[in-house]
Order: sequence, then structure tokens, then C-alpha cells
Amino acid sequence: MITAKELDFFKAQAQFKQMCELVEQALAEGQRIDQLERGLFPQAMTLCLHLLQSFVSAHGDGNEGETLEREGQVLQRLPEQHDKRYLSIFGELIVPRWVYGTRAGQAIDWSPLDAALGLPAGENSYVLEDWLQRLCIHDAFGESVESFRAWLGTTVSVRTAENMNRNMSAYVDDYRVNQGAPPADEEGELLVVTADGKGVVMRRPLAERLREECGANQVERGGDEEAKTTEGDAPALDGRSKSSSLSAKPSTNSTRPSGDAGERTGKKQMAYVGAIYSLARFRRTAEDVVDEVRRRKRRADRPQPQHKHVWAQMTQIRDGEVWHAAPNLFVGMAVECYERDPSRRKPLICVMDGERHLWKLQEEWFPRAIGILDLFHALKRLWEVADCFHPERSHEEAEFVTHYLRMLLQGKVGYVLRRFRQLAKTPDLSASQKKTIRSAITYYDNNRAHMRYDEYLAAGYPIASGVAEGTCKYLVKDRMERAGMRWEIEGAQAMLSLRAVYLNGLWDQFIAYRIDREQACLYGEHAQCATAA
Repeated sequence: MITAKELDFFKAQAQFKQMCELVEQALAEGQRIDQLERGLFPQAMTLCLHLLQSFVSAHGDGNEGETLEREGQVLQRLPEQHDKRYLSIFGELIVPRWVYGTRAGQAIDWSPLDAALGLPAGENSYVLEDWLQRLCIHDAFGESVESFRAWLGTTVSVRTAENMNRNMSAYVDDYRVNQGAPPADEEGELLVVTADGKGVVMRRPLAERLREECGANQVERGGDEEAKTTEGDAPALDGRSKSSSLSAKPSTNSTRPSGDAGERTGKKQMAYVGAIYSLARFRRTAEDVVDEVRRRKRRADRPQPQHKHVWAQMTQIRDGEVWHAAPNLFVGMAVECYERDPSRRKPLICVMDGERHLWKLQEEWFPRAIGILDLFHALKRLWEVADCFHPERSHEEAEFVTHYLRMLLQGKVGYVLRRFRQLAKTPDLSASQKKTIRSAITYYDNNRAHMRYDEYLAAGYPIASGVAEGTCKYLVKDRMERAGMRWEIEGAQAMLSLRAVYLNGLWDQFIAYRIDREQACLYGEHAQCATAA
């Protein structure tokens, strides 16, 4: 008598024979190699599906008798088999099996076959989820689903891809806590933290959610953080990019849950991005930096960040309470800093722009850190003042900026402030030009304690937050700000969490961790251990 497993093997062998015949046919017809390749792929998928089915058949049907004991409880075999749909990367399988419960009509308490096979909680295979989400964290859900269908012939709905993204991201926080510190011998001498903010266009801004879920009092407390102005995207070396004001005022956008698309224009809500990395000292002079900036060229001998980890947080509502983004981000960074340097032997450097809210959090969570104002934000103010006196992109403008940049790098912030106060009194300046100069004076005055660049350069500390600026772009903007995208809070946070894992180079480890956790929850001591591909 032929078993189900043997029957599936026979089907696989027959499929392999067809593939061999296809090769012979291609040779006889003089086909191009790509034509044969396209013809072989779907047949290979069918072959693999037969092999996968034979693996399932070899495990039987999960019948362990009329009753079984599990966790001190006697369970009854339910009267009829229950099918479980399993969507693999090769196609769909229907797995009929016997299941056990307390009585007919109740939820399934135990499925021996599910445990033996290590089936996931849902219908989609772990491999399918892994591959599809690799696409989704780079491209829009709709585009990713279409690409997946075109490549594998497997159809998954956009809503399924969105839910998959959220469900998978629920494991990120636990994974991060249990990740552990990088090997000590791979770390640099300095430990660096940096943070910045980037707006994400929302379908339902936080203020609206707070008003509905938490009441007016929470709205007042919760809205402040999200309405703050940040310095925006990273400036070019000439410091010319402009700042942007990002707020989260109430709107009447659609409340239909979705991932990255919406019908109506929404307001921006702040995503706060942080980065932690270690770095070797890199001692330079003021002239080294001036030369580097003027040439707009990165020095080849600059040390590279080690074990750079980036994370992003958005303000969320959990169990009726508001969890503010920036404080939550700093808590997570503080925990990782402790794990990477528990004895506090490494100098801790915090490089950020001039947002006062972030500096207050630095004082709270990293009181021992050496705070450094990002040089390029300081440089940006010099260009703005220079534009008040010289034609744009003129030689005189460049010399103006070079002179005052050199003064800042030599630690002569007081000199720059005195000169700018004198320049603000220059006759014939327009009101807007005077406002620009006064704004630069205020900016330098507020951040003067973090502008001791001569000391930082002599000590070999980093003086620019390019890591945070770049992180805002490739973690947030490159995926979250495409044309027409509107986000819900939960969907935005899920996407940011998974993108951070991927960009940190931890995707395979995270996938294995997530599978192990779900399997342990589903099957306890019967769980199958996952391994990353």
C-alpha cells in the first residue's frame, strides 16, 4: 500500500521528469537560456510544493487517541478533522489534522501535528513573512505585494501584508532588550549617542487620537512634543538646506486603518530618531576641518562607526496613557549605553542640533555625556548671516563663512557673538536680515556650552551629527514620505521598528528570535527551535 508520503514523492519525481524534458525541448528548439529559465521556475515551485507536502504527510494526521493529557488537563479529540491552510513560498497547502479540546464546538486547545511541524500561529509561513516584509520595509505595501506575486506567483493581500508588518514588529522591543552588547573587542574608544526628529504625514494626528481616547487634559500634555520645530534634513556641506516646521494639529482625515496610503492630506507627527555607536578618537585641528568643509570631501582616514544601532519612536497611546516619543527613545538609548559600557569607562559623547527639548532629555538621561552642538547646524547659521551681506555663492560670501567657521572651531564663540551683534547694527539692513542675524546670535548664545570645538577636536571627539541626520533620511524619509502616503500611529511605528532592525544589520537574527518566541508560546516544550537562514 502506497503511503501519502510516497505518493507525494512520486508526484515530485514526475515533476522532475517534466523539467528534464523541458530542458531537452529547449535544446531542440534552440531557445535562449532566459526562456528556459522562465519555463523551469514555475515547475520548480511545483516540485518543491510536492516535496513540502511529502514532509507534512510523513508526520501523519496528529491522531494520538481519543484523549490526551496536556499541562495537567485531559483533552478530548474533537469529532472531525480540522484543516489548516499553510501558504508557503511555493504555494498553498491544506493540512488536515486531528485536534483536541475540552469539548466539541470550543476553541482548539492542542494540535499535535501543528507542534510536530512547527506551524506558525497564522496561515503564512515564516519564510513567506520574512521575504515579503523585506520588500515592504523598502517599498509601499501595494508595490511589494505585486512584486511578490510577480516573482513567486503567490497572492497576498495588501491588508495581510500590513497586518503581518504590525504583528512582526510587536517582537522588536523584546528582541532589543535581549539582544545583548556587541563584543567588547569590536568597540571603539568613544561611545556616541545622537538624536533628531523627522515628521511623518499622518492620517489621524495624535491630537485627534488623544481627544477621542484620553480626554482634553491629555491633549494639552500630549500635543506639545509633537508640535515642536526641528532643524529638518541634514544640510549639505555649504549648510544651505532650510529648516521645516512639523506639527500635529487636529485634522479630519479618514480613520480607516491602513499602512502607507490615504485619500486626504494629513498633518505631520514627529518621529524621533536616535543612534548609538562606538568610535575611535580622531584628533584634528581647526584648519583640518575648514579644509574638509571647503573641499566638500570626507577624509579617507576618518574612523568608521562601530556597531551603529538606530531606532525611531513615535508618541503612542497604550492602555489610555500617552507614551511620548522622545523620552521613550532616550530611555531605550540609556539602557543600551549601559549594556555597552556598564563600568562607564568610555567617554560618552552626545551630538545633536539645537532643539532644547532634546538637550533637556540629554541632561536627564545622559548627565555625564559631553554635549556637542552639531557643527553643520552652526555652519548653516553662518551661511544665513553671510547672505545678508554678500551675493549668494560669491567668493566674498565663502570667505565670510570660512573666517567665522575658523573662529568657532578655535573656540572663539564670544568673538563671533560680539561681531554679529555689531553687524546687526549695520545701516541699510532690512528687517528680515536683522531678524536673521539676531536668530543666529540667539542660537549660538543658547548653545554656547556645547560649542567648545577647540577642546572637542583636541580630544578626538566627533563634532557633527551626520549619523542622526542620515538616519532621519534613510530610516524615516526614504520609506515614510513617498507621494500620497498617510500613516496611522501604529502602522508608522511598526514600519519604523522593522526598518531599524533591518538597517542595523540584525534582520536574520531578529527573524530567528521572533520565530523562537512564537513557537515557545504556541507549543511550549514541544517547540521547534528556529535558525536564521
